[in-house]
Amino acid sequence: MFSVTRRRVLDGLNRRYIYGRLPLLHAIIFMIEMAAAMRLAAKFNSYYAEKPILTTMVTNAVLGGIADTVAQLVTAFKARTEHTRSNGDFLAIEIHELDKEKPPVLGELGLARGLPPPFDFERLTRFMSYGFFMAPVQFHWFGFLSRAFPLTKKSQTIPALKRVAVDQLIFTPIGLVCFFTFMTIAEGGGRRALARKFRDVYLPTLKANFVLWPAVQILNFRVVPIQFQIPFVSCIGIAWTAYLSLTNSSDDE
Repeated sequence: MFSVTRRRVLDGLNRRYIYGRLPLLHAIIFMIEMAAAMRLAAKFNSYYAEKPILTTMVTNAVLGGIADTVAQLVTAFKARTEHTRSNGDFLAIEIHELDKEKPPVLGELGLARGLPPPFDFERLTRFMSYGFFMAPVQFHWFGFLSRAFPLTKKSQTIPALKRVAVDQLIFTPIGLVCFFTFMTIAEGGGRRALARKFRDVYLPTLKANFVLWPAVQILNFRVVPIQFQIPFVSCIGIAWTAYLSLTNSSDDE
């Protein structure tokens, strides 16, 4: 009974849009995640002082969830806009107008009419889980870089550049392998799906990484204190993770 009620509520929310374009459920989830992120930001120093690794893991999970929600919101917004234009309807559809429509079959909401897909909670969980479990690896990796290439008053730029070079040439390629492997397995894919993903999207994603991240990491290693380096990367990485989410989902499609 509870499962059916929950499904009906989610289906109802998935049918509603703000000004006919912005999915209501996506917006609600985004606001909840932002509230959690603001709470973490307000208490980050005290949490980090007590449990640095756990704090980093939770922060990564929340920011990864925000990134995937943004990606899903962008996809749904674009699909909704294209669907509206293809039907010759350029006016905003208000929430109360949707209530007048005949409700679709439970679990098939909007699919038969070509509307955007509902919010994918399983996909959100995968991205949050990946951020959560990768955080300890990042934590120890950043600690290793800070010890291997310490910044001194006399020399700060050169060690920072060395950190960036080692990070981009060693950790980044391995990190992308971990990302696509984790996502493919979590989605239920096998060797063929994993091989296809590496063939189609791994190298383009790695090239895109080399365009963005060296400049970000120079600033990160040169200016940001070590306890804020992973959250800083995760904040900048909201756009990057959204890109990964779109890339991963587009390859699946």
